[in-house]
Amino acid sequence: MQGGEAMSSELSLTSAAVVAVVALLAPLVVRLTRLRVPAVVLEILLGIVIGPQVLGWAHVDTPVRVLSVVGLGFLLLLAGLEIDFDGLRGRTLRLTSAAFVLSFALAVATGLVLDALGLVRSPLLIAVILSATSLGVILPVLKDSGQLGTSFGQVVVAGASIAEVVPIVLLSLIFSEDAPGLVAQLTLLAAFLAFIVAVGLLILGAERSSRISQALLALQDTTAQIRVRGAMALLMMFVALATTFGLEAILGAFLAGATLKLLDRDRAMTHTMFHMKLQAIGFGAFVPFFYVSTGMALDVRSLGDPSTWARVPLFLAALLLARAVPAVMYRPLAQRPGQVVAAGLLQATSLGIPVVAGAVGVELGVIRPENYVALVAAGLLSVALFPLLALPRLTGPTPSTGPDAQRGPRPIGP
Repeated sequence: MQGGEAMSSELSLTSAAVVAVVALLAPLVVRLTRLRVPAVVLEILLGIVIGPQVLGWAHVDTPVRVLSVVGLGFLLLLAGLEIDFDGLRGRTLRLTSAAFVLSFALAVATGLVLDALGLVRSPLLIAVILSATSLGVILPVLKDSGQLGTSFGQVVVAGASIAEVVPIVLLSLIFSEDAPGLVAQLTLLAAFLAFIVAVGLLILGAERSSRISQALLALQDTTAQIRVRGAMALLMMFVALATTFGLEAILGAFLAGATLKLLDRDRAMTHTMFHMKLQAIGFGAFVPFFYVSTGMALDVRSLGDPSTWARVPLFLAALLLARAVPAVMYRPLAQRPGQVVAAGLLQATSLGIPVVAGAVGVELGVIRPENYVALVAAGLLSVALFPLLALPRLTGPTPSTGPDAQRGPRPIGP
């Protein structure tokens, strides 16, 4: 009893309660005031306001930190679930891969220029950050515009998927803490991937067992919520193993989602609510803690330095250069005027990797705190502005001339 009382006196949930209230209010405010920005932007901004550098109502203490780490894991799990593996093949894969190679080359060149100007310490880490796209942010934009199911929308999603996977892998390989070297890291990555394949085959074999399959079906909507528990176990196991293999935990979380996506091929549609349940747990409970605590931890006082403010538009322009310019390669597949511009704007929408990779860079001492703040501010602006600018170009008038005008989008063949 005394041990329990001591723990209660040392562990306070006050900050966690404040963050939970902010997480509740942010989407309500966006909806009621009709702000044309994603709720995540307001969550980070409100995190800054309630954090120790402004009002001081909440701090990133142990409960908030733990919930934030779980939130980041869920965010990347859900990002892995969004990958369209069926679309990542044939001509689509070749086109989007070539566009990403160009994007990364532009990002490296930009990083080298910034390094030569003395603005960054690690041009390669900046290149990884600039080459990323937030798939989870642009998917609703494509869906609302009716482009998600079109051939052009599929290309944008495929390009964004590559731009989410590759930066995470590069971040884990090159910038993991206590990294033993690239060759050793590649060996560990190969071993980790082999383990994931083995786990996937084990799960696939178990689901093909009629006895186990019937048990899963019977328990999935009871208080056991067996599929959700399985997803949670997979997430925690992959994250723990990734750190054991010397890789970044975020890679394990992302691959957990990708594994679920590959294995969850329910043709009979017997568990249609599975993904919705995971989204409810992630976005409804844990992910907001990550975004709000990110705002709380930002060193916003460094924004008082004019040089920090000056870097925000610089990093925003760098995002446009690295991610928007390669969208010109999608021009043969565009169906409406301005779609290529829209695709470029959407691909330059990036917040998750600047937040995560920037934090890793600060921990490793290769990104200065003021640069991290400027990078996150640029990411916030990209999320707030670019989808808003892209939407009218996605929903513009369809060309009405020519024999193919009424045939709809051209299919993308292999």
